[in-house]
Amino acid sequence: MARVLILTGDPIGRKMAGPAIRSWNMALTLSAENDVTLVTTTFLEEVESPFRLLRVRPGQNKKFNALEAWADVIIFQGHVMSAFEVLQKTDKIVVVDIYDPMHLEQLEQGQGLPHATWSLNVETATRVLNQQLSQGDFFLCASERQRPFYLGQLAALGRINPFTYENDPHLDRLLSVVPFGLSPVAPVHTTQVLKGVYPGIGTDDKVLIWGGGVYNWFDPQTLIRAVATVTKKHDNVRLFFLGTKHPGVDEMDIVRESRELAEELGVLGSAVIFNETWVDFDDRQNYLLESDAGVSMHRLHIETTFSFRTRILDYLWAGLPMVVTEGDSFADLIGKEGLGLVVPAEDPDALADALARILFDGDLISSSRANVARVREQFSWDRVLAPLAAFLRSPSHAADRMDGRTPASKGDAGQPDTTARRPHGLRHDVAMAFHHLRHAGPLEVLRRIGGRIRRFVGS
Repeated sequence: MARVLILTGDPIGRKMAGPAIRSWNMALTLSAENDVTLVTTTFLEEVESPFRLLRVRPGQNKKFNALEAWADVIIFQGHVMSAFEVLQKTDKIVVVDIYDPMHLEQLEQGQGLPHATWSLNVETATRVLNQQLSQGDFFLCASERQRPFYLGQLAALGRINPFTYENDPHLDRLLSVVPFGLSPVAPVHTTQVLKGVYPGIGTDDKVLIWGGGVYNWFDPQTLIRAVATVTKKHDNVRLFFLGTKHPGVDEMDIVRESRELAEELGVLGSAVIFNETWVDFDDRQNYLLESDAGVSMHRLHIETTFSFRTRILDYLWAGLPMVVTEGDSFADLIGKEGLGLVVPAEDPDALADALARILFDGDLISSSRANVARVREQFSWDRVLAPLAAFLRSPSHAADRMDGRTPASKGDAGQPDTTARRPHGLRHDVAMAFHHLRHAGPLEVLRRIGGRIRRFVGS
């Protein structure tokens, strides 16, 4: 039984988003065979769990150092490694969860920022990820699409070398595919939340659900235009955005822009409804089970190519047929397995036709639901986490990190500098305040200070 420390930077509690949900289910699944502690660096709400739950904020080094000393294996995601110096020097076995290509995400998320800030955000995410890839022992990506992308990045950092290749020519012991999963327990409807209850949604209305948050790299606006078109013929169609305020992320500009578009088209509050909060994790099944189809729209860019839309798994879990934009790994699966309809990007007319079919074509609905029931079994958490569970039964350092060996990139001239810590502390905060004042003005500085205060108070 290994002592496993799992780290996330996302809030943990009744309202959880993708990173926290993933960490929680890792802890839940792995605790069957291991001694597991799950740590968040932000906000922890008191909830029951079969494993230990803790909050350790950046700067609480003494508290974190004790956990590092306790652990045999440390699993983390996101920016957590840069928050604790001991984690960058640890001799424990390190598993890095890179299911979210955060440097590609920043390319989309940062659009609209001053160019210097956008560049800084991308550079920081890339540096943090390169440091993780240089120092980890075992890596988890989310799809077969992501795997060759990350293999290329590992190769550029010298991690694909004779040591890691010699006894593992496919490199499964270095990088494995571990998708996001879903509960093997079918969802149960416990209370009415939408039809006949939520303002603007009638008992017999057809509900399209947008599960999860609304972020800048998505395309809710094409969807809103398509719904406005569909309602001209079917006035009982409703689009419901499940959550607009991520528990750990400031609301993005796309939310405001989408509301403004819905108001301009005359469908805000009638055919298009925004839930102004974030649904409790244990209550989301009621919203899903009262919906008729799930939707996910995005534009085509590099983030799309390597993304893994976790909200699709909730649609699978609830047995919902889907309409999605082409271009990512789930669109490939949905088209291949007949789980719904795949449409071209930014084509409101094609999308309107697909929405009408997925809501009113009985044969399509029946076949899609049957196919969803068949396919969803392959995404249960115990199945998708099997490579990680197997690794933990005989955990070891990567072959090039054993016996004093180091990745080839360390110390080599011309290789990326991956050892720099992510700046933090008062000096960094003051420098960033001057950066934002120079490039974005005093209002941006005040906005960021307000966000920091809200997160501190909330924690």
